[in-house]
Amino acid sequence: MAAPLKSAVANSTSAGFVPRKVFEVSPSIVRSYFLGHHAGALTSMRKILSNISLILECRDSRVPLTSSNPLLESSLAGRNRIIVYTKEDLCAPAGGVSRRSQKNRANRWPDNQKRLLREWHSSRHHGSGGSSNTGAIGTAGEAGSSPPGAVEGTGTGPGLGSGSSTEVVFTNKWDPRTIARLLNTIKGRARASDSPVGLRALIVGMPNSGKSTLLNSLRHVGVGLPSAAPTGAQPGVTRKLSTPVRVAKPDSAAGIEGGVYVVDAPGVFVPYVSDVEAMLKLALVGCVKDGVVPAETLADYLLFRLNLVSPELYADLSPAGPTNDAREFLEAVARRTGKLLRGGEPALEQAADWVVQQWRKGALGRFCLDDLTEEGMRDWEARAAAAEEKISMSQARKREKEARRAKGAAKRQAAANGA
Repeated sequence: MAAPLKSAVANSTSAGFVPRKVFEVSPSIVRSYFLGHHAGALTSMRKILSNISLILECRDSRVPLTSSNPLLESSLAGRNRIIVYTKEDLCAPAGGVSRRSQKNRANRWPDNQKRLLREWHSSRHHGSGGSSNTGAIGTAGEAGSSPPGAVEGTGTGPGLGSGSSTEVVFTNKWDPRTIARLLNTIKGRARASDSPVGLRALIVGMPNSGKSTLLNSLRHVGVGLPSAAPTGAQPGVTRKLSTPVRVAKPDSAAGIEGGVYVVDAPGVFVPYVSDVEAMLKLALVGCVKDGVVPAETLADYLLFRLNLVSPELYADLSPAGPTNDAREFLEAVARRTGKLLRGGEPALEQAADWVVQQWRKGALGRFCLDDLTEEGMRDWEARAAAAEEKISMSQARKREKEARRAKGAAKRQAAANGA
């Protein structure tokens, strides 16, 4: 049952509308979506790692920081990696954010945000020694990056084997050129591996981060064949590792003897999300199955974000003007879209689900939920490190407790044997 909405502040139709600066939500909200097949997928991945030369890690462009998964970082350490920021088309440049303008033009991330992400990944490997273990990066074929297929950055760091490196590529399934750039980067790795049986890559990432869609796009652009992996709007469509799918044919002249094959893997969520807002972000972009977090709560959070970007984004859904009150917003949406119960009462849950789906499709604003500024990225990294330290302390206390139990059991056994 959906949680009841709380009225925030009275609606304001004046030009002096002030959006909320902080989103308040109960800390008791569900904070995990780690399912049995997620754990099974990790086990399966580890079993085939000896045959894998490259990891393609998908992250959702709308939550480029929040959709990173430390569990995958630790489980798949030691392999060359390409971080693929999928769904780039759902992040628009600053300015001109009206619904009409966003629907009638191609949308791309601002170049400065891409630059910050490249520098962030590079510094985490070379400077801070962080757990990301990422090397020099670039976007294949884009200005300021290495030529298509070039292997950028060959460094080592904690958890990376000698010669391991990480690159960053931004993709949009509607733009074959972005897929071709990624494919050229993968082919560059295949040439570097110089394997007679071809390169084997594994696609990983959070649930619903675009892994299967990426595989299908690579297959279509690379070998001109139809989709091989089923996809869906909800997470969990892929439940087990796929068989290797060829995305590039053997090409001796290009130095790719055995072709390129990609294995699709189920999405893997983190066992626990310490930051409540991070859980809301992941649920809003669809990494969590709908219903785990109440639809009205997600719609309230979306309203909060829309107001921070521009209330104009939902102007045609709220004739009375911008508001911070989620109930008022959803009542207006319900009446505007005809989502009414018997007696003409607005169906708030259906209205909430509708606005969330509209945003996911890019029809209600296209913007990034993470703060991609230098300050915002430093803040995110500090909070992530604090959460990791908290988990480590918890694990240490658990091991200590288990050790005391084992020692006590040994003493009791010895006393029993002596008797």
